[in-house]
Amino acid sequence: MTLTGSLKVVWIIALMTLLGAYLGETRKKPRKEPNVPFPPAYPILENLAAICTHGEGRPRYPDSFFPASSFSHLRRRGKAINRLESWYSLCCSEEVAQQPNQKLCCAQQAWKQALSHFCDEESSIMTLAYECCEYKEDAKWTCFNSELPNPDYSPISGYVAPVMSPEQGFTFDPNAC
Repeated sequence: MTLTGSLKVVWIIALMTLLGAYLGETRKKPRKEPNVPFPPAYPILENLAAICTHGEGRPRYPDSFFPASSFSHLRRRGKAINRLESWYSLCCSEEVAQQPNQKLCCAQQAWKQALSHFCDEESSIMTLAYECCEYKEDAKWTCFNSELPNPDYSPISGYVAPVMSPEQGFTFDPNAC
């Protein structure tokens, strides 16, 4: 091979190396955003039975549900749902709400406490907070209770929630009912 032929081979190899990133390269598939239906509906008489009887049929979001990185906003939403479902199970089991008529009041308090905690977590992060967290009191709760993905707390057919550790921090005030 001549010097000119060798230079051509070197240039072709160099060019293929520079441009070769697109030749035969395996490209990463774009990450699909995990589905975390949020926010949960406000407990009312019409959905209380479903809250109490179908808890194990509604999604939970263990850390393994999310990719190793990214989607921290969805992680916080999933954590809020997990917390709320844990607290709902307390209200429905009568461990906290001793009287049957207190179950609804307990569930409503759990909902507000879980979403308040969610907003505290949202405001502690240096990103744009969830829109409803920017409102105060009644406007905040109205915002959270609009555009609901599952207002009836319907279970997912065939789904069984994974066992999750109970969430601490819920305080039911029966005098507020």
